[in-house]
Formats: sequence, structure tokens, C-alpha cells
Amino acid sequence: MAKDKKQPRPKAVTPKGFRDYFGAEVIQRAEMLSKIAEVYRRYGFDALETSAVETVEALGKFLPDVDRPNEGVFAWEEDGDWLALRYDMTAPLARVAAQYRNDLPSPYRRYTMGPVWRNEKPGPGRFRQFYQCDADTVGAASVAADAEICAMLADTLEAVGIERGDYVIRVNNRKVLNGVMEVAGLAGDDKEEERGIVLRAIDKLDRLGVEGVRALLGEGRKDESGDFTKGAGLSDAQVETVMRFAGAHDHIVSVMSDVELSAKDYAVSWNGNVIQYLADKVIGNSQVGIEGVKELQEIANLLLRQGYDATRIKIDPSVVRGLGYYTGPVYEAELTFEIKDEKGRPRNFGSVAGGGRYDDLVKRFTGQPVPATGVSIGVDRLLAALRAKGRMSDTAQGPVIVTVMDRDRMADYQAMVAELRNAYVDPNDHSKGKIRAEVYLGNPKNFGNQLKYADKRQSPVAIIAGGDEFDKGVVQIKDLILGAEIAKNATLEEWKDRPSQYEVPRAQLLAKVREILDAL
Repeated sequence: MAKDKKQPRPKAVTPKGFRDYFGAEVIQRAEMLSKIAEVYRRYGFDALETSAVETVEALGKFLPDVDRPNEGVFAWEEDGDWLALRYDMTAPLARVAAQYRNDLPSPYRRYTMGPVWRNEKPGPGRFRQFYQCDADTVGAASVAADAEICAMLADTLEAVGIERGDYVIRVNNRKVLNGVMEVAGLAGDDKEEERGIVLRAIDKLDRLGVEGVRALLGEGRKDESGDFTKGAGLSDAQVETVMRFAGAHDHIVSVMSDVELSAKDYAVSWNGNVIQYLADKVIGNSQVGIEGVKELQEIANLLLRQGYDATRIKIDPSVVRGLGYYTGPVYEAELTFEIKDEKGRPRNFGSVAGGGRYDDLVKRFTGQPVPATGVSIGVDRLLAALRAKGRMSDTAQGPVIVTVMDRDRMADYQAMVAELRNAYVDPNDHSKGKIRAEVYLGNPKNFGNQLKYADKRQSPVAIIAGGDEFDKGVVQIKDLILGAEIAKNATLEEWKDRPSQYEVPRAQLLAKVREILDAL
């Protein structure tokens, strides 16, 4: 009789395009989300948590920066309906706003946080699952709602540890873009392909420079590898119209450099100068363009009155987002400090958040126009930025470890750990939280393994008590951080002068642990 074949063991591998998150990363993300939520709540936004699964019909064709509707989602059929993991947080909001429109306040202000999924080809630093943190206002037509989102985004970046001078929120208006297209003779349904090429070319201004964009507006561009990208095929006059718009930033820099201004005056006058340039040199008599410029002016005025000048929130015509998605103001948060890329070349860190006004999304469900605006923060990108700046460690401090020298004394060890867990790090400052602590629950036979375990857990302190200590009413407290530092750097004489292990009365256990933790 033939033997049954054994089932092959499953491979212990993470699916392609996904990753696992361990201790420090999970804790740091949770702490960051808490700080972001605190700012959002301060601005009056309420929390919302929607299902991770939506109908494909609800997700619709409004997937930002995706040319083909419903491509890029994880979808499956169930009982005749197509379902999909949410691609972003905005489509679920549109469904909620329509479904509960009679119950929700108007305007409805909500924030939400969680993972989203995109069925796209993964690459270095590009995953199929990642966290987003969104805040949106639905039902407010005034651009005061857009200005508020920009101010809140600036406050949020600073709340999580991005300093002023290390970021700028760049603001444009899709209506201004539409006005430029109109002046350049690119309005109308028959010019959709050319408009798409033009807008994508403008979006590459930082990377390709003026001449690279100019080439894409004309016949096309050949890159360093020899690959050719077809251009929009515009005439010289059309190219000049678009380039006056795309080059607005550099033009204003040049004009303002000719005038002696203090840093404060420069920052205060920047947005006004850009807006004036757009009105005088770019949008001509286009009514939609004129409307867009007026909205930018109102946003700039509202922000300046609140103390947000161009050092923090800057009008920048080169911002192009969501070609078929946004209908008015658009904004993008860029981190301006330098990092090294994978080849060791310096570059700016780049964008960590973006958003804008999308007045047509809820209309898909209701048939009636519903104004909306919002922002999405890429949480993983923001965490990576803080690590790049050295403002966040790759490791998290572990718990205090109570070692086990005598199994029969387990109740005593548990009493020690309970005392630690129920005490605040600082009895006078409860914001610091309670002390993390655990009893070693592995095999206590080899004491060296217990200290190795503590090292692997990044534990700051180990508590040691055997029969002799219990008889004398004392405990040994080992400062593991100081011990590692001494072992690495100190001479023998210094090591003797700087003991990292202390014997204290049992009653002083908590006080000594607090002293060590406070010194970290």
C-alpha cells in the first residue's frame, strides 16, 4: 500500500509588495497617529472608521493618478457583486457622506487613519499596503475650508517633529491650470490627450528642469538612456504660454532678488507677487483662470491673518495633482531637507502629504453637487523622514526585566513587577506614563540567557534577587544601558569607578528604577 504523500510545509515568506512591522515601528506609528489626531481634533474634526472593503462601484473611477478606472485595486466577486480593498480613504468618505447625509452635520468634518491597498507593481520603498491619515470637510464651498486644511497640515507636521524651515506646503488651483490650458488653446474634449501630457510635464519640473519640460511640451524628450518620450506637439507660442505658467516660481525669485527685503518681508510678500504674476502674465481673459487666481488670493489672505506666511505655506503654480480628480485648490506638503538616495546622491526628501478640493466625488452618489476638500498624509513616509533627520530611533526602549533566580519565589517576583507596572515613571508627571515591566518567563536555569533576553528586548534595567538578597531584604538593580556603554568605551579603572549594578533595600526598588529611567 502506497504511503500518503506528506503535505509540503508552507513557506514562511511575506507576500511580495507587503512587509511586517515590529515593536519600535508599530509603537512609533501609533504615537505619531495620536499626535496627528490631537491636532485634527483641536481643529474640530471628528473620527470616522470605515470598512476596509468597499464595492468596486463605490470606489468608482476617481482613483487619483490612475489612468484606467478600477485598475490598481485588489478586487473579487461575491454573490454577483464586485468588492475591493479600499484604494484610499476618500472614496469611502464619499459613500458615507451620501449614505448618512440626513444624519450627519453639514459641513461634515472627519479624520480617519488606517491601511489602504493598491494592486500595483512593488518597488524599492513602494509597498502594496501602507498607512494613510486623512482629514476632510464635506459640504463647505468656501475656500476658507481649503485654507484651514493647509493651516492644519502645517500644525500637524510641526506637532510630529518636523521643524519650521524643514517643510513647505505648496498651494495651487486647478482652475488656474484650466485657465492656462484655455489661453494655450488646449481646452475642449478633443485636446484631452495633449492636456494630460502638458500637465504631467509641468509636474516633472523639479526633476527635469525648464528645458526638459519644454521638450515634453514640444516634440518630445530623449533621456540619458536614449529612451524617447513623446511630447504634446505644441507650437512655439503654446509652449511659451505654458512655460510662463510653469516658470512662475523662478520668475518671482528673480524679480524679488533685485529688491532688498528682510526675510520676514520676503515671506509675507511672496504669495502676493506670485498671484499678481499669474493675473498679469498667465491667465489672460480666461474666466475660470481669473476665478482660480481670486481663490488663491483669498487663501493667501486668510492664512496670512493667522500667521502662516510663505515660509510655511507658499503659492506655487508648479503643483499638479490628480489630473481627473481635483476641481479647485490643490496642496502638497514637501520636506525640504536633504537626504542621500540609494546611490549616495543628495536630494530633497520630497512630498509626504497632499490633497485638494474635489467637488464632484459625492455627486456620483447623490446626483447633486457636494463641495469637499481634504488632505492625506503618508504616515510611513513621514516616519521615514523623522528617522532620516535623526529625530526618531530605529529601536524602542524595552521593559524593565525582573529576572528569576528561584522558581519558588515567583510570587515575590510578580509582586515586584506589579509594583513597577502600577507606578508612573515620574510620580509628579503622569504624562510620562507607567513603567513597562515583565518577569522573565523562559527557562530560568541559565541566568546568562536571561540577561541576553533583556539585551535583545532593549531593556534599560534588570532586577536581580536570589536567596541571599531575599534573606537580606535587598535587590540588585542592573543599569543595562550604562553597563553596555561602560563595556564598550571605558578602561578597567573607569569601569571600577562607574558601577552599573546597585544593591538597594527592597523598599527602594521603585525609587532606584525611576532614578535610572529618568537619566536615560
